[in-house]
Amino acid sequence: MPRAATTSDAFNAVAEPWRREILSYLAPRERAVGDIAAGLGLAQPSVSKHLRVLRDVGLVRVRRNGRQMLYRTNAEAIRPLYEWAGTFERFWRYQLARVKERAEEKMKRADRISNTRRNHDLDRTEH
Repeated sequence: MPRAATTSDAFNAVAEPWRREILSYLAPRERAVGDIAAGLGLAQPSVSKHLRVLRDVGLVRVRRNGRQMLYRTNAEAIRPLYEWAGTFERFWRYQLARVKERAEEKMKRADRISNTRRNHDLDRTEH
């Protein structure tokens, strides 16, 4: 089965790591192409191509300020990505809880071993 075009929907567009980086970089505020290129260490033509894909699927908006084009994220278009990723939140919460439980249990075992050794050393020094 052929792969869907990156411009077909938001999910395909964000499959490319640099596009995710650009979205993250734009999240706090709007920026010009040159600012994005400099901030991410990418060539301006590459940034422009990625922005075009993101704009075509509606993930970013652009406005003209004189000769400058300013890009910003489109929160409403990002919502489906957020909601989809949220379906896995329960799974990750469970996994993190298990990691926490294992780490706490490991610390308790280490403390018990440390206390046992300390008590053993005290008993040897008292005799």
